[in-house]
Amino acid sequence: MTYFIHIILNNIVPLAVMILIGAAMFRAFRLDIKTLSKLNFYVFAPALVFVKLYESELSVAILGQVLLFFLLFFTAISVMTELFVRIRRYKGGMKGAMRNSIIFYNSANYAIPLNQMVFVGDAFTLSVQMIVMMMQNLLPNTLGVYNVNAHKSSWKDILKTVAYLPTIYMIPLAFVLRHYQIAVPQPLSIPLHYIADGFMATALLTLGVQLGGMKWAFRFSDVLWSNFLRLCMGPLIGLAVVWLLGLHGVMAQALVLSCAVPTSLSSVLLAVEYDNEPEFSSQAVFMSTVLSMFTVTLVIYLLPYIG
Repeated sequence: MTYFIHIILNNIVPLAVMILIGAAMFRAFRLDIKTLSKLNFYVFAPALVFVKLYESELSVAILGQVLLFFLLFFTAISVMTELFVRIRRYKGGMKGAMRNSIIFYNSANYAIPLNQMVFVGDAFTLSVQMIVMMMQNLLPNTLGVYNVNAHKSSWKDILKTVAYLPTIYMIPLAFVLRHYQIAVPQPLSIPLHYIADGFMATALLTLGVQLGGMKWAFRFSDVLWSNFLRLCMGPLIGLAVVWLLGLHGVMAQALVLSCAVPTSLSSVLLAVEYDNEPEFSSQAVFMSTVLSMFTVTLVIYLLPYIG
């Protein structure tokens, strides 16, 4: 019961407040969703990725194990998602929107605070989650862009779009600077931290603005299927991969927990930026966040039995 209340008060309620503020701002001032989307893609997200990776402490051994887990997990959930998309016979942009709503999950704003709450600020489990976050920040800016553009653009155009996204360059830059212990100059470090700290608020406000502007013709079946595959099948597949690799202890628990979080805000940002099923994507994020207070609580309760 303590976990349940803590998750609601510290994860669900704050997210909901920010989303509602964004919706209210749209209703009052008709904010431009495209401008907010570009700020997220080209300013806030790259700064967050750089700061988090530059300041994290990751050993080569941990990095290798977590990357192997993520590769197997991502392959398994992608195959499951592709089978589901084909069974449901989705057409056009809906195929990419559904894929993004399942395979991209909130590994930063939701998963990091959740990780630190469940494991009481443990630095090791935080490092595990940071690696997952790194991969989850890279994928929306590569595969995610492809998913929402594949039905209307050529490979050449998609690669050009990906090449212009700054986030994919922040990951190697952060690792190189940290490996060679190159300090970021103070005049750059301070604004980077300011911008990174603003990512969560800006992303949630963007989601709120998108929700505030929707007609709310709720796609009940599609949204619930997306939520089921993300919130229920996600941690089950994560558990299967943990057992397959023979992982134990808090690493196994942290990895399974990392798979249980709701759909990433990136799926909404991609949908808005490239005008690809923004209403479905917004509803999938919103509903998965709400429903996660039940599913994530169950996963937390079962963690002691893992590994």
